Amino acid sequence: MADFYEGFKYFIDHSTAFLGGQTADSYIGAIEEEIRKLTADMDSVIGYKTLPKMLKGDVAEFWHAGTFNIRAAVAESSNRVGVDRSHDFASNDISSNFGKVFGLKYYGTGEDSAKQQAVSIFQRYNEYVAKGGKDSLEKYLADRGYSDEVVLHDPIYSGQVRVIPRDQIAEATKWLTRKIATESSTRPDQVHRYQETLDMLQDRLKDDNGIESIPLSKEEAEKLAQIAEEGGFEISEFGLDTDQLMNTEIIIKHAIQAGLTVATITLILKVVPEIFSAISYLIKNGEIKEGQIKKIGVAAITGGAEGFIRGSVASALTMMCESGMLGESLKNVNPSIIGAFTVVTMNVIKNAISVVIGKKTRRELGTELVRDMYVSACALIGGGISQVLIEVPVVGYLIGSFLGSILGSITFGLAQSTAISFCIDTGFTMFGLVEQDYTLPKEVLDELGIDTFDYEQFHPDSFETSMFQPDTFRRDVVEVDRIEFVFLRRGVIGVNKIGYIY
Repeated sequence: MADFYEGFKYFIDHSTAFLGGQTADSYIGAIEEEIRKLTADMDSVIGYKTLPKMLKGDVAEFWHAGTFNIRAAVAESSNRVGVDRSHDFASNDISSNFGKVFGLKYYGTGEDSAKQQAVSIFQRYNEYVAKGGKDSLEKYLADRGYSDEVVLHDPIYSGQVRVIPRDQIAEATKWLTRKIATESSTRPDQVHRYQETLDMLQDRLKDDNGIESIPLSKEEAEKLAQIAEEGGFEISEFGLDTDQLMNTEIIIKHAIQAGLTVATITLILKVVPEIFSAISYLIKNGEIKEGQIKKIGVAAITGGAEGFIRGSVASALTMMCESGMLGESLKNVNPSIIGAFTVVTMNVIKNAISVVIGKKTRRELGTELVRDMYVSACALIGGGISQVLIEVPVVGYLIGSFLGSILGSITFGLAQSTAISFCIDTGFTMFGLVEQDYTLPKEVLDELGIDTFDYEQFHPDSFETSMFQPDTFRRDVVEVDRIEFVFLRRGVIGVNKIGYIY
């Protein structure tokens, strides 16, 4: 039963550390997925023969959508945008899952970009006719989904956020402001399209929670188009690789969040067995012992605190490894291995402190280290096998880890008992993990008539009153000499300590 409890205890420690690492793994995975998407979008234009000044608008769409999604993933926001690649009349270029749509125009000057963003329905129809279009206005509008009540001077991109190059914002704003002032006195029906364009004008994608894309100038967009077309786009050159995005503040923030989540899980796993034990005692005896309530409280406090530390440490280590901050060789380390490493290391630290303050010996520390490493291996193997059989992320691993921890603890206990028996018979010390004590017990020494002494101790003098006792008659007793045989055997006299048993 003790081995089962030790296995269950290790499972709690390992599973909470694993969950802390798993949250970090999912977090880094979400960021890397958005990085891969942006890279794939940029690579999709490789080999195009289009001039950069013509391709810059398409590349800007990929850039704004990709950088927005990367930043959203870093901020752990669920908001995402996507490039629509639609060529329908007045269609938006980028849509989102938070209620906004965006239209991009990357023309030569701020005035040109503003004009294109503010074009009206009637103006676009006139352009159609100028190019040889034969449809009537009514048919033109009907084919494009407009009703009979459409206002011809409304902008065709009404409702869209208008995105233009960052270096054109000032010029575009001045031009739109000037047009509004001019049209107010001459053609009031034209004012709305310019005012609506000005109100919706931006140089980047934004949501309502502070997530933004990285703005581009016209020259930067052209240069980016040339790089992408030639197949030279490298995410790291733009500061968007995971190791460049991660910093101490982000790691600590995420680690604390993971620690709080894991602390809650640990508290439940620690307290529930104690509550069941108290209920069982209540059913049998009709009352609950005071010590059981205290034990529940202690389990809640210590379990939550230790779970928070394990979850935070495992999360931070996983983020640092998978982001590449600790080197490329550690980027693919499995969170389960980091969880096991975290548990073993923290247990060694705890036991080392116990050794320093005298609560444990160095041999006990060594034995528990070997036990933790063995049970860790069993938990990892069990979790890996179970994850293959039960294709449910996290849950499959935890089931196998639980079974592996219990089995590992039980088999270690059996192996330890066998090893101790071998050490008793042979005197083997298991490389220093077992202490062989060859001193005779004090009782045997006393039987042999060998005087023993203890270290001198200081005892203060005490006052005792004189007592009078009358003389009494005592008979002499004759005892026959006899020989007594005492057989000593080797056995366990302490934790991993073998000596003579009297």
